[in-house]
Order: sequence, then C-alpha cells, then structure tokens
Amino acid sequence: MNSHEKIFVAGHRGMVGSAIVRRLHGIGCDNIVTRSHAELDLTDQAAVRLFFQTEKIDRVVLAAAKVGGIHANNVYRAEFIYVNLMIQANVIHQAFQAGVQNLLFLGSSCIYPQLAPQPIQEDYLLTGPLEPTNEPYAIAKIAGIKMCESYNRQYGTCYRSVMPTNLFGPEDNYHLENSHVIPAMLRKYHLAKLAMDGNVAAIIADEKHYGPIPQDIRQALGFRSDTKCLDKDHQPRVILWGTGSPRREFMHVDDMAAACLHVMNLDQAHFTGDNPSFLNVGTGEDITIRQTAELIAELVGFTGKTEYNVAQPDGTPRKLLDTTRINTLGWQPRFTLREGLGDAYASYLRATATS
Repeated sequence: MNSHEKIFVAGHRGMVGSAIVRRLHGIGCDNIVTRSHAELDLTDQAAVRLFFQTEKIDRVVLAAAKVGGIHANNVYRAEFIYVNLMIQANVIHQAFQAGVQNLLFLGSSCIYPQLAPQPIQEDYLLTGPLEPTNEPYAIAKIAGIKMCESYNRQYGTCYRSVMPTNLFGPEDNYHLENSHVIPAMLRKYHLAKLAMDGNVAAIIADEKHYGPIPQDIRQALGFRSDTKCLDKDHQPRVILWGTGSPRREFMHVDDMAAACLHVMNLDQAHFTGDNPSFLNVGTGEDITIRQTAELIAELVGFTGKTEYNVAQPDGTPRKLLDTTRINTLGWQPRFTLREGLGDAYASYLRATATS
C-alpha cells in the first residue's frame, strides 16, 4: 500500500471505518474516497457498479455493515442477513469488475461456532452450530469471507478478511436498545451517575444527543412516571442483561484500525496455500461481563447497585480469539482494557459537551 493509492473506505462514518480513515490520514494517505448512505446505497447493485466505473478505485476497505448488539441481532434477523449480504456481494463483485486487486473485508468473531474450543483459531470456522441470537449476521459475514476466498482462488485477487473481537471506542453506537455491550454499559452507568447526582439537565442533554432512554431504564434511574423529575427517595441502579458470567474479549477500535493497515501491507505469501485468507484480531485476553461492569462503574464513578436480569439471554458463554497468527506476523494491540475504556468514555463526554 502506498500513499498515492485511491482508497475507498466503505462505512467511513461507522466506528471502525472512521478509525481506519483517521489512521490512513495519520500515515499520509490523503486520496481517500468516502460516500455516505445518502450518496451511495451499497445495497443498490446498479449504483455500486456506476460508482466503481466512475471513481477508478485502487484499493477497498469494506467496513460498511448493519451491526448491533444481542437484542438487535435477535429481533431484526431478516434485515441483518439481507443488508449485509447485499452490501458484501455488490462491493466485492463490482470492485473486481472494475479491476480492483486489493480489498480488505471486515468480518466478526461471531462467525465461529457457539461452543468452539477456546481460544478460537481461524480453522474452527464452519465446525459447529452458530450462536442462535446472531446467526443471520454471522452467516452473512461467513459469506463475505468465502466470497473473498473464492475470488482469490478463481481470479488471483488479493482480497483479505479480518475477524475483530468485540470493539469499542470513539464514534460508537450508544443507542440503548441496538448497541453492543460496552457502549450500552458505559451509557447506563453514566446516566446512573447523573441520576445519583440529581443532574436531570445533563440526562436530558445526553438523551438529546445519543437517543431515547427506554422506560425501564428511566424507572431504574428513578424518574417519576411521565415526568422529567427524579424521585429523591429512589436509589438509581443499573440493570444488565443475563447473569454477568459470560466472558468476552474487548479491544479499542484504534487498535483494530492499526491491525487493518498492518494486514493490508502484509506480503501475499502469508495468504496462500494452506494459510486462511482471514486473520483473527484481538487482545488475547478476556473478562467476564460482571467484571467489565465493575470496571466501568469505577471509571464513571457510580457507586450504586447493579442488578442482572437473568431472564434475558447471555449469548455465547465464552468468546476469546486465538491471535497467534497475526501476532506472529508482527502486530500487537496498544491499549489495555482500562486505558481503552478511559479513552472511550472521554470521547463520549466530549461529544455530549459539544452537542
């Protein structure tokens, strides 16, 4: 990869895409092409074909996807499989049709079997049933990996894929019904701290910037029914899904962006023969949801009660990626979990302060 290449970053407004754009600018790559959804609907085959015919792209980073947490994945199953399949098929095929030889596809660690041995190696793909709540999304991502592999084998392209662990950081989605676990917990604990301090104005400002606060969370914070007043006798609490026992691996998105550029620069010999065309990207360390919650509560300064709604699903019991292969190829994460969470929370606060 060189600084003069014309690079299309699909999904540049998302958490990962924006981090990759920042990283590219940081190394002097300024010929970056981006399109918002309003400017280019990636599910529209004709529009994507015209884009590639017109722009003459040298390299593609496919970070665009419909994403969400366990609730969104389980409820919007048809949307998750349809939208992601369409985006991947259109971008990968039309890039190939336009002569693009280099493409990086961002997958997900949910591609692996629900009960895969831990830590999860790349060759565990398609060795068992998927986790039921996010199966449609996982199937779409598996299709993207196999599409890249198939084009490489038939046409000799250099289409690579990376499987990130659970990511968080600047530009994350903090919607309380559709977000992933880290942003959901950061926001819940932040709101609970504000409620503990009686800072209703800050809660209203947060809701204006990050989206509506569901009624059950409002009740947990201590709001009186249909009012903007807190019950002074109520002790704010945080309610989390499941038992808190599942173990998860979390990584700051800037580490993911650095890994993406590292993989894009690797020699093709690392992706030929028996070597998979995709790489796991993670920290190699995991932590329980309960321990994560305690860490975030401490970071935010919330000293109240945390409750676990055991009627809600836990998801996969454990999901730790084996990152031996990418580590051997010269990449290591920079952030510790505590450092990364601190950076994410600081970014969260800056956004609400400037809105």
